Amino acid sequence: MKLMLVGTRVVAVAAAGVLLAGCGGSASKGGDGPDPKPSGSAKQGGRAADGRKTDATDKPDAKESTLPGALPSAYAFTPNPARVPKDADRARKLTRGAALGETDWTAGMVRHTPYESGGTWPVLADSCVWSRSALPDGVLDSFTRRLDVPARDGRGRVQGAVTVTVHRSVAGAEKEIEDTVQESFRCPRQELGGGQRLSGLMSLRFDQKDVRNADASLFEAGKYTGPESGGIQDYVWTKSRIGPVTTAVSVKGAKGYKNSDLLRIAAEGGAKVLYRVELELT
Repeated sequence: MKLMLVGTRVVAVAAAGVLLAGCGGSASKGGDGPDPKPSGSAKQGGRAADGRKTDATDKPDAKESTLPGALPSAYAFTPNPARVPKDADRARKLTRGAALGETDWTAGMVRHTPYESGGTWPVLADSCVWSRSALPDGVLDSFTRRLDVPARDGRGRVQGAVTVTVHRSVAGAEKEIEDTVQESFRCPRQELGGGQRLSGLMSLRFDQKDVRNADASLFEAGKYTGPESGGIQDYVWTKSRIGPVTTAVSVKGAKGYKNSDLLRIAAEGGAKVLYRVELELT
């Protein structure tokens, strides 16, 4: 299904394509901590010192580049089967290890209240009101952390959230991606609870050839309003999949922030959480 976007929404989605579908390389230089280990995708289909391939996958070969931090031409990471969670305990370790904390996302972020939640599943009713239920049989764990950019210098408080979910199968994770796109068509206006509302929602799934840091990615944009929002603000949301694991990053805007500001925050968070998922699956 094609998504028709007009006006500023075209600009937003075009920018999202540049920032979100092609920013995986930035994840290897995250935050103030020490340099992380090499990404899992660097270990899959790489080359030994003598130039021979160290491993082979059934995915397209990624063209190599001599530029530091350069992205491959195709996503070629394959999870290590021994590292893919088979039970809830292992899934919980992965989701908590991959989810971003207050020092992991972008400088100056602080914990939201509540900060963490897990073990439940979001359900969008026919009334377009969100609620939560027990995890479906096909989901081993789902975990969310909420982090904010505090209000300062005349600008409001931006609310961010990152969710990591482990499915029992790749097919289950792919269905989550597909269902998410359809939800915005079914419910362009959604009630989040607590007086929070989304409106004008539109989703776009990226063509796989444009995605360099995941097996699948989508982008959603709209408007947000809620307590202390300071009026109607921009809202951006991304979801991606690596094997049976999905990641989601949402950013609710605030006074003084442009849509491009929110896209940059979402892009940084999305790239970093995907990188951490790779490390967990390597």
